[in-house]
Amino acid sequence: WHFIKHISPNLTKTLVSTVLYDLRAKPDLIIKFVDQLEPHSLNIQFHCIAIAIISRCPLPKQALQFIKKVIKSGVATNREMFNELVDARERLGISSSIVFDYLIRAFCELKRADEAFECFYMMKCKSILPKIETCNDMLSLFLKLHRMETAWVLYAEMFRLRISSTVYTFNIMINVLCKEGKIKKAKEFIGYMEGLGFKPNVVTYNTIIHGHCSRGNLEGAHRLFEAMKAKGIDPDSYTFGSLISGMCKEGRVEEASALLCNMEENGLVPTAVTYNALIDGYCNKGKLEMAFFHRDEMVKKGIMATVSTYNLLIHALFMEGKAVEANDMIKEMEGKGMTPDTITYNILINGYCRSGNVKKAFNLHDQMVSKEILPTRVTYTSLIYVLSKRNRMKEADDLFLKIMGRGFLPDVIMFNTLIDGHCANENIDRALALLKEMDRMKIPPDEVTYNTLMRGHCRKGKVEEARKLLEEMKRKGIKPDHISYNTLISGYSRRGDMKDAFRVRDEMLSIGFNPTLLTYNALIQGLCKNQEGEHAEELLKEMVNKGITPDDSTYLTLIEGIGKVDDFVESNGQ
Repeated sequence: WHFIKHISPNLTKTLVSTVLYDLRAKPDLIIKFVDQLEPHSLNIQFHCIAIAIISRCPLPKQALQFIKKVIKSGVATNREMFNELVDARERLGISSSIVFDYLIRAFCELKRADEAFECFYMMKCKSILPKIETCNDMLSLFLKLHRMETAWVLYAEMFRLRISSTVYTFNIMINVLCKEGKIKKAKEFIGYMEGLGFKPNVVTYNTIIHGHCSRGNLEGAHRLFEAMKAKGIDPDSYTFGSLISGMCKEGRVEEASALLCNMEENGLVPTAVTYNALIDGYCNKGKLEMAFFHRDEMVKKGIMATVSTYNLLIHALFMEGKAVEANDMIKEMEGKGMTPDTITYNILINGYCRSGNVKKAFNLHDQMVSKEILPTRVTYTSLIYVLSKRNRMKEADDLFLKIMGRGFLPDVIMFNTLIDGHCANENIDRALALLKEMDRMKIPPDEVTYNTLMRGHCRKGKVEEARKLLEEMKRKGIKPDHISYNTLISGYSRRGDMKDAFRVRDEMLSIGFNPTLLTYNALIQGLCKNQEGEHAEELLKEMVNKGITPDDSTYLTLIEGIGKVDDFVESNGQ
């Protein structure tokens, strides 16, 4: 082989062609021979002859690796490759069409879905049917790439060509339906399968159970769980994992813990993913002790904690204001040979930003970059937030422009953060300019954007401008929420324009929003300002009757405004 490599630059195309034909009965030698040749010695014709021969190997791995190498070399388009393979197959007298299946599978492994599908259509034109395994590979790739419509187009083509489906095919299509949110149709697909003589397996049920759980329909998931057991299909770790995760998302962590015990009683071993779901559930409930208990439990059972496990715990510690303990977790994590990832850094940066520690947050950003971990929009949104809270709006604007210059596309959350900073610093003109920038960049604003701007106008007493923004958001199809109406009510009340304030309150009621504590506090404050004490007392009675508990702000407003709160409290038994 060393000698062939040495003389390869001098080998003629005729000689290479002869060797390939002579070695056609020995595919293993073809690979070794081709590896010794200079790239220019093989054109697409010779490559395809080699592929056609190698495809006859009993194991597909060698053929797929070689085809992928040729595809990545860019020596020819997929259409040129296909046509050359047709010619090579005829010249070599190969009857099997497996080479075309390998070509499609190679494109699938490279995640080049369009080229794979084009090869499928070229096979169809030549009246060559791909194997069902090849079709399944394409369907699976379309699913992974969230190209559901294309998956259905291919499935329809398979049906027309009478390519018989397998249970694996049905499971993929059930998964497609679940991803589309069509859980009812996915369940109906089980009946369709059974009607064709196919028995659903544990994967079939797991797919739909996961679909139910991801949409918060735990009752539907449990019904299916019982149905599969009734049909003699034993649930596996994935089944239990989906149910446990679904329960934790709904805050039903105690039930999830009980199900974990049930799972282990059935001889099934939970995965790190299942434990992480439980840990996340307890963290969200603020029950850190139980979260750490489950972390320790998984480690005792020989299940390695993952970076995600640590991220959940670090985030929970920061939410509890335990920055020292969070840093200890980082050290523990690194001590076990785990590298903090983007999520870890985002949690840390966000934690320090929330506590107002600008220096620490930016140091972590620099550390992140030095370790070649790419910051994300989440990273920069946190940094813009802390600069805004520290009234460092020029630096916040500069950072925003800097990251856009690097090709980062801001999202609505980043814009909202910057707009909020400018509104809080009473620079409403800059905030409105950012709204126009969003429109220019085709980033749709949401109710938070408008609520922030409305609040900015109301701070400066420009309630009419805030009202115009409410009408604008309606025109754009953005539904105002209770915050939108409370902002206007507060704005009018602060000015003492109580007629307008009550008009907004009535509008709020007419569309189904109930007044909140903020609504009543704003109205009572406005009435007291206008020395309408009796009306304020009536509102206080109304809010208590509606089950809304007055807070310190309510009573302080009344004390300052009418000085009769003691009599009211005494007469109402508060």
